[in-house]
Amino acid sequence: MDLQSLDDNKLVEKAKNNPDAFAYIINKYNGPLSRFIKRISYFRHEDIEDILQDVFIKVYKSLNAYDPKLKFSSWLYQICRNQTIDQIRKNKARVTMIQLDSEDIAKMFSSDTDLKKELELKDELQKVKSAISELPFKYREVLILKFIEEMNYNEIIDVIKKPKGTVATLINRGKKMLVKKLKHSKKTSK
Repeated sequence: MDLQSLDDNKLVEKAKNNPDAFAYIINKYNGPLSRFIKRISYFRHEDIEDILQDVFIKVYKSLNAYDPKLKFSSWLYQICRNQTIDQIRKNKARVTMIQLDSEDIAKMFSSDTDLKKELELKDELQKVKSAISELPFKYREVLILKFIEEMNYNEIIDVIKKPKGTVATLINRGKKMLVKKLKHSKKTSK
């Protein structure tokens, strides 16, 4: 059977009894989850690999508990998010600079045409990167989920386990805080 032709829920059912199907899930989601961890945390590549290993072990052990009413990717991101937060707490390290590349930042502002034009300059991208890293985790996380991971509100709700109104508020406030930081940064650099 061709595993690529199966949707996630059927893959989960297969993975319960077939290690090859679970290996396919790992291969399918390893890259996106790795980028997600990198975007919301300060971890080095080796640490990200350790977190991913723990995530996939938890996922495998919890396959029977997975509720097919939820979107599998949202469930997976929720486990990944929780594992990353646990690791941040365990290390008690302060997030200093997140690891976003220029494409990620431009993607976040693609709907704000004027701002996007300004961000195309390299020094502006660095200022944006710095401003994003200074945002409180709860705002940075939802902005990354919404604009970089391209999740809809329901998927974000499933990942962070907050009501829709709270998610909308976090996104709105996060964007306003980011724009305010960027405007302040622009004024101080003149």
